[in-house]
Amino acid sequence: MGDFLAHHRLDLVLVGLGLAAAVATLLGGTLALRLERRIHLILGFSAGAVIGVALLDLLPEALTLGGAPDTTLAFAALGFMVYLGLDRALTLGGPGAQRGHLGAGSLTAHSVMDGVAIGLSFQVSAATAMVVTLAVLAHDLSDGINTVNVSLAGSAGRVWARRWLIADAAAPLVGIGLSRLFTVPRGALALALAAFAGFFLVIGASELIPASHQRHPRAWTTLATMAGCAMIWLVVRLAGG
Repeated sequence: MGDFLAHHRLDLVLVGLGLAAAVATLLGGTLALRLERRIHLILGFSAGAVIGVALLDLLPEALTLGGAPDTTLAFAALGFMVYLGLDRALTLGGPGAQRGHLGAGSLTAHSVMDGVAIGLSFQVSAATAMVVTLAVLAHDLSDGINTVNVSLAGSAGRVWARRWLIADAAAPLVGIGLSRLFTVPRGALALALAAFAGFFLVIGASELIPASHQRHPRAWTTLATMAGCAMIWLVVRLAGG
């Protein structure tokens, strides 16, 4: 009976954390939609945040989980090339909404993995779960901003930007649900994180930075990119204790 109650209490805690992640994501996306006149600064900030997540969060975590650094980094390079290839293939006929869908879809898939990470961290220890949850919640605000901005930068339009925002907000709950069904080997999780790091490097460097600079080629835009990366660095430092 005690195990049954403990199991269901954990389920309630996980659902609560998933809803908190959804709220943070929606707040970030709503901010991006409301401040469209400042979109160049938001795009610049998002670029720094996306690149920061890749270099300061996903890659270090992948290297910590994985056994072979060369293999982990190879998967990061593979993710970069695969995403770049898909992006270029979708734009052979000119820029269109497909790029926005690809970028927003990748960010949404990452949010599913965020939920999986929260769920699996509780299988390790309560302390690990607290650190992982703090890291996820802290950058979910920028996840919502990034999802909207990638969608808009790829010309997917405001309607699709809202739809992707809703999908991204729901994604952590999906990931948490999946985490209750299986156990992911550390090595496989490391390679998946490395591939997503490659995806995010393309999104930040190839899409968001050029889009922000093209809209407003000023020093403030570059400073916004640096601020986005610095924010992720601070979040990672605080989450790591």
